[in-house]
Amino acid sequence: MALNAVNHIENAGLVARMGQLWSGLVQGMIAYGESRSRFNEIQALERMSDRELADIGLKRDQIVRHVFRDQFYL
Repeated sequence: MALNAVNHIENAGLVARMGQLWSGLVQGMIAYGESRSRFNEIQALERMSDRELADIGLKRDQIVRHVFRDQFYL
């Protein structure tokens, strides 16, 4: 009976560690996807002319601030 309880506790610990590992991997993939998306947005804005940027209310030195406006108060 005691051995059965020990095995159950060890299995629960293993399952918890596997869950933490999976959660970390998923969070990492989400962060990577978001950063790639923002990087692509920065590149697209940098390819625009100064006139095109002015038409949407941006200056070239405001691009990064604009792209990350929801993440940081800059």
